[in-house]
This record gives sequence, C-alpha cells and structure tokens, in this order.
Amino acid sequence: MVYLEPGEYARFGLDDETGDSLVVSASAMIDAFCRRQGFDVKQYTERLRFAPCGRRVMVSATPVVNVVSARVRAERRRTAMFADAMEAAVAAFGLEGSWANVAVEEMEVSALGEISFAAQTFGAPWTEAEVVYTAGWETVPDAVKVACAQVVRNAQAMPALNVKRTTVDAMQMEYFSGALLDEEVKRMLRPFVATRLG
Repeated sequence: MVYLEPGEYARFGLDDETGDSLVVSASAMIDAFCRRQGFDVKQYTERLRFAPCGRRVMVSATPVVNVVSARVRAERRRTAMFADAMEAAVAAFGLEGSWANVAVEEMEVSALGEISFAAQTFGAPWTEAEVVYTAGWETVPDAVKVACAQVVRNAQAMPALNVKRTTVDAMQMEYFSGALLDEEVKRMLRPFVATRLG
C-alpha cells in the first residue's frame, strides 16, 4: 500500500517532482516497522490462549472494528481445589476439548484489542479462543503520511549514506532502514505497531 498519493506531496512537504519509487519504498519500510500489510481494514483470524483462569485475550491487529465470530474451548487443567469434581463435571457433559460458539453480543470488545468472554457455565476455565475480526483504519492516519514524507526526505537528503548495496547493471539499491527511519519517525509510528509476534 502506498501512503502518499502524488496530489498529497505538497501538503506533506514534498516536491511535486518526487519520484513515486521513493514513496513506494518508504511505505514498504513503514509496513515492515509496523509489522503490517497496510493500514486499511482487513479481516484476521487468530487462535489465542487464555491465561490460567483468565477470561480475556488480546488480538494482535488494532484498532478492532468489529468481531465477526468467536469460539472457545476448555481443556483439562489441574486446579488445586475441587480438581477432580470439576474434571468429572466437564467430562460428564462432554465439554472438554470441544469448541463452543460465542455470540458477539456476549463479549466485551475494546478497540485496543482486548476481548473479554463470559465465564463457562460449569466453572471450568476457557483455555483457547479462535476469533475472526476486522481491524484497521478507513483512511490512512495523518501521522503515517507525515512519517512517510519524512522517510522520503531522509532518503533524498543523504542517499549515499543509506546505501548498503548497489548494482549498476540492474540499478538496484538497498537501504539501511535504521538510517532512514530516524527516531522522530519511529516515535510517530509507535502507536501503529502491531503486537503480533513474528
């Protein structure tokens, strides 16, 4: 996804003659830093583990627009008190390891990615959730556009300093993203970094 259109260059302090390839490269660096594939609204499916005896999970992509569907399951876990009685009740009613759909209206959903589920009827804690949700922005936030323009200006100001490898025949250049994404750009982008691991 490209974060600045040619008509927006002047608004964000870039020359109208700025090469589109610089904006494309800057947008790709922002995606890599933020661990995203664009800022538009997309659908995600995640399997998440609950903390022991917990009822909340945290999804990785934010802001959460809505939850499409969710299901949870309980597995056998040893608890100190009433462990055998709880395990017997869960086994008797066939709940252990089976998935149960949860109505979206029965969950508390935060735009910051926290989803709270109701406690299970028989008291056994949920261990895993599978959540299908949408997250992202309808329009690219201005802070991302400002950061994109700053990365382009950094590349224009010191192109030779940022070059890691060049090849003359293919006209290929690779940049050190650390030099182009200065501390100010990282500060602007920090609220948009996905919490996804890997």
